[in-house]
Amino acid sequence: MRCVLCDAEMPFETPPCADGHEQDCPELLCTRCGAAEILAPVTIRVLMSAGGSRIAPQQRRAA
Repeated sequence: MRCVLCDAEMPFETPPCADGHEQDCPELLCTRCGAAEILAPVTIRVLMSAGGSRIAPQQRRAA
């Protein structure tokens, strides 16, 4: 992964997790500077109008 502070590709490791996630902990630490990266899924919700005239962003295609 790329560390923002080191500005380079660096190895990351999982710290001891107090929340009980073990190896599935969403937090990773840069082995060089110790900067934390949080890995979390992003959920995007799309609201469409009742008439259905709008197209959801994930359904658009490049021309």
